[in-house]
Amino acid sequence: MANQSDKIPRATLKRLPLYYRFVNTLKSKGIDRVNSKAISEGLNIDSATIRRDFSYFGELGKKGYGYNIDSLLHFFKNEISENDEIKIAIVGVGNLGKALLTYNFSIHDEMTITEAFDIREDVIGTEIGQVSVSNYADITEVLEREQIDIVILTTPEDVAQQVTDKLVDVGVKGILNFTPSRVSTPSDVQVHHIDLGIELQSLLFFMKNYSNK
Repeated sequence: MANQSDKIPRATLKRLPLYYRFVNTLKSKGIDRVNSKAISEGLNIDSATIRRDFSYFGELGKKGYGYNIDSLLHFFKNEISENDEIKIAIVGVGNLGKALLTYNFSIHDEMTITEAFDIREDVIGTEIGQVSVSNYADITEVLEREQIDIVILTTPEDVAQQVTDKLVDVGVKGILNFTPSRVSTPSDVQVHHIDLGIELQSLLFFMKNYSNK
């Protein structure tokens, strides 16, 4: 994150990926500018909150004109991460884990799942989406060697906290939690729980406003 991030509220920083994904969808539909009202309707975030969030990063838009889509994408992409390459690990290679590995999604051109871990012998050693599944018992060694500090959690709910504690011990600083369990971590470890509600809110916005465009 940029050096100025220590002056920016944590809540604002957590919303940056939401803004990026929403604006990227607008770009894919050929839209070249957007105002805070449209973002508010799409993400169900108050317009005043959006304007305040954006104000922390300087003059991103002009009154009466809105925000240029390309400029926003460039800014958010750089602000979300300054690293040239971001390696991600996934723990738990069940149905969801396999789907994520096969698709190997990204919000950043260089953000890629490079490691996967599981405890089942029939899964360990298999290759899914060009990623070989490693034994969970080796996670400390692999994460430290590959310098990975972002992990996607797709384990069964009953072991989510136990695995999270292990990840914290290894030095992981960011966890994207797909499990129903609300895991707890120290204050210096960020956990984002996937919220289908906000995704559906965004979907409804696009269905309402851009279905015929």
